[in-house]
Amino acid sequence: MRAGAVYLIVFVVGGVLMGFEMVGSRFLYPYFGGGIATWAALISTVLYALAIGYFAGGAVVDRYPSPIVIAASVGLAALYLFGIPASVDAAMQAILDAWGYGAGAALLAAAVLLTPPVCLLGMLSPAAVRLLISEARSAGRTAGAVYGVSAIGNVAGTLFTTFVLIPTIGSRAITYWFAAALALCAVLLLAACGARPAAQDFGRGPASGEGDRRPQ
Repeated sequence: MRAGAVYLIVFVVGGVLMGFEMVGSRFLYPYFGGGIATWAALISTVLYALAIGYFAGGAVVDRYPSPIVIAASVGLAALYLFGIPASVDAAMQAILDAWGYGAGAALLAAAVLLTPPVCLLGMLSPAAVRLLISEARSAGRTAGAVYGVSAIGNVAGTLFTTFVLIPTIGSRAITYWFAAALALCAVLLLAACGARPAAQDFGRGPASGEGDRRPQ
């Protein structure tokens, strides 16, 4: 049940992450257009923000191996998304006024829109691997499963947002729904994993102390 909940959260977060990238294109379009430069800014921002999140998530979960820390990162991403619909127009107009229509302005706009939530959500995957690993020999399979489920969520979020949500309910409403989904994921993560350190819950083998044995 616990592992299933973590994989479900990874799937949903993956879907929200890429779904919001598609929504981000709609927020940028009135100010920077929908050309290749805008998409280059969006894609590169998501990639470097994910890289930061992966590095940060791995470091944080090693130092503070508690589901509370990771649930907090997902919850903060939810809060950021919740504030976007009310503030995005003012932020984009300010960037446009100060920087014009060039590549630098598009990159800055994409960074303001996407970097904080994508970094925070990117922390989940390495943390989920740590939460799910029960013994060293399962590490490869677990990591592959986590990143595979996340990638499937990415595909589902991209397609569902593009072909169903955007034509149906619009970008601002989608952003609120995504924020609510992330908040629910944060609560579910706490409920599924509790507040104990990950090493206590998942870091040992089936027998007590078995995973900690070292060759003499």
